Amino acid sequence: MKSEDFELFSGIVRQRSGLVLTPEKAYLIESRLTPVVRKYNLKTLEDMADLIRSKKDESILKDITEAMTTNESFFFRDNKPFTNFQNIVLPKLLTARADKKHIRIWSAASSSGQEAYSLAMICSEMAARLTGWRIDIVGTDISREMVERSRQGIYSQFEVQRGLPVTHLVKYFQQLSSDRWQISEKLRAMATFREANLLTDVNSLGAFDVVFCRNVLIYFDVPTKKRVLDSIYNLMPNDGVLFLGGAETVLGISDKFSPMPGEHGMYVKSTEAKPQSAFAATGTKI
Repeated sequence: MKSEDFELFSGIVRQRSGLVLTPEKAYLIESRLTPVVRKYNLKTLEDMADLIRSKKDESILKDITEAMTTNESFFFRDNKPFTNFQNIVLPKLLTARADKKHIRIWSAASSSGQEAYSLAMICSEMAARLTGWRIDIVGTDISREMVERSRQGIYSQFEVQRGLPVTHLVKYFQQLSSDRWQISEKLRAMATFREANLLTDVNSLGAFDVVFCRNVLIYFDVPTKKRVLDSIYNLMPNDGVLFLGGAETVLGISDKFSPMPGEHGMYVKSTEAKPQSAFAATGTKI
């Protein structure tokens, strides 16, 4: 691939998704964009680069961005964040929101929906405690294809074997064929999926008590990480909780969030927000 073509494609992806691609990732561009080349009846990546330079077709730019966006997800990924959500965060919020009985949860960059549905399963398991409550689970992703797939809730045998307890598979899924399972209509009704870009204005999504933005920031440069964290901060109430991935941190990036004492990957608003936070006095213990 020509260096100027690499710069063109990596620039498109960075501008539209925040994903930073270094020259050693040229192979990734070649492998993931080859299907896009074929889709538009072109022969080579060079042909597609020339076409973009002559005519910036929005559909091609969108297809390039979707093809390069990492869509890796599985049910109850890393498990600990979901355990903490169930045992620490949710009980605290049930007390803090007892007057309005409404909690909103955001699964940012939700890919094919496993994270959002994992949260829905937790809430379903706690149905007795949540009687009379409204729990909104919103999953967003830059990829229209992933959003549509999430709404359908259909997964392969391989996907349902990754992190999903067998009891949950039996309880919450219907087998469509030897290799296809669909999550129950009840759980599909608990989660809403929308197409959204973390780099654009996300204020239209509304406020969220809990935000899962896991394994997303690792693909961004520092200015973009700060921009995303600032957007999340503005959408969270003072006692909201942010979950990041195990390899991610806010240190050296944003002073608006502080780690929750004793719990890796969990963050609350810093300084001025802490006195009003349901998690401030005792850190994380119920």
